[in-house]
Amino acid sequence: MYSVKEIFYSIQGEGFHSGTPVVFCRLSGCNLWNGKESDRSSAICKFCDTDFLGTDGTHGGKYNSANKLAKSIEACCPSGFLSMDKKTVVFTGGEPLLQLDKNLVDAMHRAGFFVAIETNGTILPPGNVDWICVSPKAGANLVVDFGDELKLVYPQQNCDPSMFEEMHFDHFYLQPMDGPRLRQNMQEALSYCLRNPKWKVSIQTHKVIGAR
Repeated sequence: MYSVKEIFYSIQGEGFHSGTPVVFCRLSGCNLWNGKESDRSSAICKFCDTDFLGTDGTHGGKYNSANKLAKSIEACCPSGFLSMDKKTVVFTGGEPLLQLDKNLVDAMHRAGFFVAIETNGTILPPGNVDWICVSPKAGANLVVDFGDELKLVYPQQNCDPSMFEEMHFDHFYLQPMDGPRLRQNMQEALSYCLRNPKWKVSIQTHKVIGAR
């Protein structure tokens, strides 16, 4: 059984594939915060900007098989997207690896999808995922020290970018933390990347252009 908060078609707003049309499947739940505002201050991740609680979003619900969820994801996509050679589904959360398994990835592959995940890196992914984006959180036990991109929300106390530079990723991004200090965080991220060109700045472009 898969608990899905929402499924929607939009652009990828962050990281390496920024600006690319994708379909998002947001799986419910997270292991670093329960999603309740009353418990945010005691959570490991205190800055999450996403509603991942429950199954009440667009096309959300309980899916009792990987094939049924794959068909629902496919049904959310326009025909032009489905005809692409490389059509991408992004599993996100919350923490998608609480639910994402080999069966669901296989079902998406059978439907012709390239499968990407956005994870906090505390749970090992199935071996058949095509693209792994890890976003480490201070205080969490990072076990996924490999993947395609590492995207660090910046700044985080006791979570310096240099801690991750020897890990096995192809791309390293600093993403300014949203909130009341966003402008200052942008300047700090830019300054860090200019001093340390291994890192690139990732902006949440979907927020800038008003995409979902």
